[in-house]
Amino acid sequence: MNLPDVVSREVWEAARKKLLLKEKEMTHARDALNAERRRLPMVEIGKDYVFQGEGGKVSLPHLFAGRRQLLVYHMMWVKCPGCSLLVDNIGHLAHLHARDTTLVVVSRAPWPELKAFKERMRWTVPFFSSHGSDFNHDFHVSRGEGIEGEASGVSVFLRDGKSIFHTYSTYDRGTDILNGTLNYLDLTPLGRQEDWEEPRGRSNTSASGWWELHDEY
Repeated sequence: MNLPDVVSREVWEAARKKLLLKEKEMTHARDALNAERRRLPMVEIGKDYVFQGEGGKVSLPHLFAGRRQLLVYHMMWVKCPGCSLLVDNIGHLAHLHARDTTLVVVSRAPWPELKAFKERMRWTVPFFSSHGSDFNHDFHVSRGEGIEGEASGVSVFLRDGKSIFHTYSTYDRGTDILNGTLNYLDLTPLGRQEDWEEPRGRSNTSASGWWELHDEY
């Protein structure tokens, strides 16, 4: 396996400080990018969407749970391991709620199937089914029938009085920042242990073999 060079503590500290300068530059660049994201224009939502959840059928305003901001994670179906990995990484929601923000998971799967899968995986984040509505299509996470026609993604909404606005969306690799497991692995010398990563020669696993459902390992 192609492991890092072994050096003295002094050489390591010099290399670490050199990398730290780049990390600080990236932090400042990320702050600027986040500010630019907050300056994006927004689109008012005029369509009525219907979702199925634990309490029955609800509308998009209901998903806010009385808060001003809403984050929707679009989970692919059927039983997408990558999506499940991300949902596994969703932590306690109280801290988001303290910032007037709600997080929910939405899938186009029929509610009975979605509910059974949620219970099997022991997830506590609120889940809703968009089955039968245009929600997935309108927010560009559905491009046809079947899992081949789906994408994972996140959509962000803002409520101002009775008006709801779509402010941001990201898809596929854009959701990596939400996945704590991936970000932790990015700190390690072996990384995510996937074939595409640099430097090469540090992976003993297949590109996606480790993305199993947590109850199937």
